[in-house]
Amino acid sequence: MSKLQAKTVIVTGGAGGIGGATCRRFAAEGAKVAVFDMNLEAAEKVAAEIRAAGGQAAAFKCDITDRAAVDAAVAATEAQLGPVDVLVNNAGWDVFKPFVKTVPAEWERLIAINLTGALHMLHAVLPGMSERKSGRIVNIASDAARGGSSGEAVYSACKGGLVALSKTLAREHARHNITVNVVCPGPTDTALLAGVAEGARDPAKLIEAFRSAIPLGRLGQPDDLASAIVFFGSDDASFITGQVISVSGGLTMHG
Repeated sequence: MSKLQAKTVIVTGGAGGIGGATCRRFAAEGAKVAVFDMNLEAAEKVAAEIRAAGGQAAAFKCDITDRAAVDAAVAATEAQLGPVDVLVNNAGWDVFKPFVKTVPAEWERLIAINLTGALHMLHAVLPGMSERKSGRIVNIASDAARGGSSGEAVYSACKGGLVALSKTLAREHARHNITVNVVCPGPTDTALLAGVAEGARDPAKLIEAFRSAIPLGRLGQPDDLASAIVFFGSDDASFITGQVISVSGGLTMHG
């Protein structure tokens, strides 16, 4: 992964479980990491850990649902760390309910964070990547986008939209030497999964159901996802674009 040396990487939701692991892995491979998160204190903690380990990182507060905030954070990143080489659209949010029990306000928030937020980030960084004729984009979707998931109808729809968007952008920007790929986590041991479980009648039973459904017999860990994300963000994946990979312990197996 030495080809990541001095590359500038943005990771949205960078203070969370998967996001934090991804930030640390990119930094360990020599990248300069911009930790984007709504929680600036938590983002600063991740950035400080990276710097303490000898890496380069800076934290930026960014509400990806606000286009002006996105533009400002991207500009600040480029001023401090240099032009963006890699974008990881990782930020996400979910609510675990049967569709008919959800309400429009929840749909709007789900769409704003899981789909519109990614659109804002992509629209902000793609012109510069296109001009430089170089870039790596890794969008984090979900196995819910590939096989559906009871209780996650709108979330699944957003992530399915992100998969379709990624394939289209991969076609549009291949001539600019920009690759666009998708990583789909299965059930992963993060605060997001814990929050989803809290909305269930029996959280422990739900978590156990997730675990027992996974052929490899355990929940994913954030580092499991970080490995795939960093690969797609590196030049080792320079001839791979428009692809979707599940990192789910075999829960979803698509040919």
